[in-house]
Amino acid sequence: MLALKNIKKSYQLGDIKVPALKGIHLNFREHEFVSILGPSGCGKTTLLNLIGGLDHMDSGDLIIDGVSTQHYKDADWDKYRNDAVGFVFQSYNLIAHLSVLDNVAMALTLSGVSKKERLTKATQVLKEVGLEDQLHKKPNQLSGGQMQRVAIARALVNDPKILLADEPTGALDTQTSTSIMDLIQSLSSQRLVIMVTHNPELAQTYSSRIIQLKDGEVINDSHPYTFDPQPVSRKFKNVSMSFMTALSSSFKNLKTKKGRTLITSFAGSIGIIGIALVLALSSGMESYVSRIESETLAGFPLQLNQNVVLNDLSQRPAEVFQPTETSNATQGSVVDSNSENVSHVNVFDEQAMAMIQSIDSQWINSMTFQRNIQLNVATMVNSTPTVVNTTLRSGMGPLASNQSLFFELPHDASFVLSLYDLVAGEYPTQSNEALFVIEDDSTLDQEVVNALHLSISNPFEFSQLLNHSYTFVAHDVLYEVRDGLVSTQTLNETVFNDERNQSLTIVGVVRLKEDAGSSFLNVGIGTLPSFNEAYFTQAQNSAVAQLQLDNEETSVLSGLPFNSFNTYEAALKTIGADLTPQSVLIYPKDFNSKTLIKEAFTTYNEGVKDEQQLIVTDIAQTLSSTISSLISTITLILSAFAAISLVVSSIMIGIITYVSVIERTKEIGIMRSLGARKKDIARIFNAEALIIGLFAGILGISLSYGLLIGVDALIESLLGVASFSSLSLMNASMLISLSAGLTLIAGLFPSQLAAKQDPVVALRTE
Repeated sequence: MLALKNIKKSYQLGDIKVPALKGIHLNFREHEFVSILGPSGCGKTTLLNLIGGLDHMDSGDLIIDGVSTQHYKDADWDKYRNDAVGFVFQSYNLIAHLSVLDNVAMALTLSGVSKKERLTKATQVLKEVGLEDQLHKKPNQLSGGQMQRVAIARALVNDPKILLADEPTGALDTQTSTSIMDLIQSLSSQRLVIMVTHNPELAQTYSSRIIQLKDGEVINDSHPYTFDPQPVSRKFKNVSMSFMTALSSSFKNLKTKKGRTLITSFAGSIGIIGIALVLALSSGMESYVSRIESETLAGFPLQLNQNVVLNDLSQRPAEVFQPTETSNATQGSVVDSNSENVSHVNVFDEQAMAMIQSIDSQWINSMTFQRNIQLNVATMVNSTPTVVNTTLRSGMGPLASNQSLFFELPHDASFVLSLYDLVAGEYPTQSNEALFVIEDDSTLDQEVVNALHLSISNPFEFSQLLNHSYTFVAHDVLYEVRDGLVSTQTLNETVFNDERNQSLTIVGVVRLKEDAGSSFLNVGIGTLPSFNEAYFTQAQNSAVAQLQLDNEETSVLSGLPFNSFNTYEAALKTIGADLTPQSVLIYPKDFNSKTLIKEAFTTYNEGVKDEQQLIVTDIAQTLSSTISSLISTITLILSAFAAISLVVSSIMIGIITYVSVIERTKEIGIMRSLGARKKDIARIFNAEALIIGLFAGILGISLSYGLLIGVDALIESLLGVASFSSLSLMNASMLISLSAGLTLIAGLFPSQLAAKQDPVVALRTE
C-alpha cells in the first residue's frame, strides 16, 4: 500500500544545511501497527509528516497504492491528506472555538459532505470513541484523554487507510494512555497505523512492528516487508469547502471574540457614518433646493420671445478654443463680438403653436401667452364711467418698463395657491371673477390705487378690495365703423352698460407666501384664461379689426400711414386682429421638467428649417447650474474626506485580519493536516474580513439613521424644515456593500499570507 524509496530531507538553518532523513527505504502493509522509535532529532516526526503529505522530500519517492507522488501538485496532496490520512497529535490540535462535534465534522466539511450527513457521521464516530455525551462541549471543557479521543474521532471520520499518531499519549497520564493505546491498537486491524513514540515499552506492548531511527537512517526493522508495488485504480475525493462553510467557521470564531469584533466593526463603521451623513444631507439639500428652485422658477420661466439675439461663435478662429502652447503664452486674438450677435425671430405659426400646446402638461406648472392687444377698461367712480389705466410706467431712463395692471392667471389654481396665500375672499372660478394681487409686504403703491380707482382706506382691510368691478368695453361698442372710417365713442353710461361688454368682479385677494422663492404675478388684477379668450375673440371678430386687415397702408384708428416705427403688423396685434403671441412664458414644475421641455424644443428644431426654429431663453440656467455645481462640489469634497476615514478603517480591519492570522496559525496547520487547500484557508480569512465589513456597514447605517434623527431635529429648530435629511435604502445598501467590499479587499493580503503558511511550522506554533 505504502512504500518509501530512498527518501531524503534536509532543513536549511541559516547557511547550514542540516540533513533530517538520509535515504529511507520502507514498505508498509495495508493493516499493521507500526511504531517508530528513536532519540529526539532523529527524524521521526519529519518522516511522519512526509508520509502524511504535510511536508515534502528533497529526493526519493513516496509510493501510494503503487502510484508515485513525485509529480503530485498541492491539490493532489490536499486530496490525499483529506481522504487517505488521519492525524493524531500529542497536543490534540483541536480548534478551540468549535464544538466537539464541529471539530470532528471538519474533515467531512472539507470533503463537501452535506451538513446532515457529516453531522450523522461525526456523531457516530464520537459514539465509537465513547464521547456521545460530549458532542456540544468546547475542547477546553474536556479532559486530556477526552480531547485525544476527539482527535482520534476526527482522524477516523473520513475512514482513512492510514492513521498517523505523533506521541499520542505524551501529554496523558498512565491510565488514560492505556485506554488511548487500546483504542489505537483496535484500529490497526482495519488500517495502517504508524505511531511515533519515545517509549519503547509502549511500542513493545501494542505494536506489531517496530522501526528504529538514528540520525535520519533506519537502523532496525522488527518486521520488514518487501513487495512490488502495483498501481491501484483509486481516486481520492475532491476537497471542497464552500464559501458559506467558510463564513460559518469565521462567524463562530468571531463569536468567541465579541468585544474585539464589536470594537473593530465600530471603528470600521466611522467612515460609513461619515459618507452616509454626507449623502443624506446632500440628498436632503438637493430636495430642499429643488423645492426652492421650483418656486424660484415661477419668477424665472422659460421664455419664447419673438425676437432673440444669439451668440454665434462659429466664425472665431480655432486657436481661440484650442490654443497652442506658444500662442496661449504669447498671443491673443481680436474678435468683433457685435458681428457674432445673430438675430432670430421665433415665428409663432400654426405648426409652432401646435408644438407648444403639445408639451406634456406634467412638466408644466403654467403657460402664459403675452399679446400686445390694447385693453379698453372702465369702472364706475362716483356713479360716473371712468377710463382705467391698464399699464403703469415703472422705473426711470433706459431701465423703465411698462407694468400691466391686468394680466391672465395661470390655468392651474393649485400652482398659484402653492406660492400665494389667499388673504381675503375666494379664488375665482367663474369667467367674470378676478383675483387681486397685493405686494408681499401687504402694501399697494399709490399709483396703482389711483390707476385702478380703488376706494380703500389707509391702512386698508384686505376685504376692501373685494367687489370692485371693471368693464372691458367691446371693440364693436367703442369703435364705430361707418363707410370705411372709424370713430371712437365717448365713454358714457350707454357705452359702459352695453350688453356686448364683459364685466368682472374682484372676489379674492392674494399675497406672496413668506417662504416662496419669488413672485410671478404682477401687482394688480388677474383674470381667468376663459375671460381673456372671450375678450380676444370679440376683438379679432370686430369690425374695426376686419377693417384694419383690409388696410395695409394706414392705421384705421389714427389715419396715419405705417412706417418703420408704426408697422402694419404691430397695428394688427394692438387692435386684436392678430392674436399671435408676442411671447410665451412656460413655468416648469422643477428643473428636471425644465430639461425635458428644452429637449422637446431641441427635437422640434432638428426637424424644421433654421428660420422656423423656436429658440428658448432660459434666464434661470446660470443660477441652476451654479447651485447644482455647488452642491455637487460640496458633496464630493465631504465624501472624499469621509472616504479617507473609510479607507483607513478598512486598512485597520486588514491589520486586524492579519493579527487573526497570527493568532490562528495553529488552526491553519490543523486545517491543512485535514486536507484544506490553500484557497480554503484564504477563503476562511476572506470570510472573516467580509463579516466584519458587513457588520461594520450595517452598524454604520444603523447609527447614521439614529444620528439623522437628531440632525433633522436640529435643522427643523434652526430652519423650520422638517425631515430634511434623506438616506435612501439604495444608498444604504450601497454603503453596506462598499464597507464589505473594502474590508474584503483589505483582507486579501493577510488571507494570502495565511494560505502560504507552512503546515508543519504552523502546527508547531503555540
